[in-house]
Order: sequence, then C-alpha cells, then structure tokens
Amino acid sequence: MQLLNITATEDTPEITFNGETNEFIISGRSLPEDVTTFYKPVFEWLEAFSEETTPTTSFKFKLEYFNTASSKIILDILMKLEDMMESKNSQINIEWYYFESDDDMLEAGEEYKELVEIPFNLIAC
Repeated sequence: MQLLNITATEDTPEITFNGETNEFIISGRSLPEDVTTFYKPVFEWLEAFSEETTPTTSFKFKLEYFNTASSKIILDILMKLEDMMESKNSQINIEWYYFESDDDMLEAGEEYKELVEIPFNLIAC
C-alpha cells in the first residue's frame, strides 16, 4: 500500500496514511478553499486501502480547527471507515485528540462519535 503524505499549510492539515506502519493521522488546521479537491486523494487512498486485508487499525484525528466544509468531509471519512469496517469485517478505531481547554473540539468529537458506529476514543492532550 502506497504512502499518502500531504504536507500541512496554514490552511490545510498534514495527512499521513501509511499502510505498512499502520499509521493514519490527520492533524493541524483544515480550511481549504476547495475542500473536495483537497481531500480527493484521501478518499482515493481509502478506497484502495479498503481492498486490503488489515488487522486492527487506528485512525487519529489531531485537528486544531476545521471549518464547516471540512466538518462534512470529516464525517464522510468516518462514514467511509464505518463502511470499511462492516464490509471487510475488520476492526477500526478512531482516536480523536483535543486540547483540554478546547470545548469546541471535544464537542465535535462527541457529535461524530454519536453519528458513526466505530469504536471512538476522545483523548485530551
């Protein structure tokens, strides 16, 4: 499985998906002008990854901030992971990191947790 590595900018998150090391992280700020175009490689990678047989996998979200358009894309990613878990009968865990003082990011994680049926851990840092 190829590595997906997108370098962070002021308005876009760093994305590191590595099927060999089983490291899947989205971190930083997500405010791209064209959210669909920016996240297209993520969905393409997830589609290819869904064809692989995988052990337990953790996807880590370490976002500091995201805009409304990104919130929809994040939900789409989570729903894709939920579909993968159901169709491949594999175990996927979500790790949602937030700063202890960031009630908005905690609340966002809690809302996503309610919307998908994936083991979902909220982790204060």
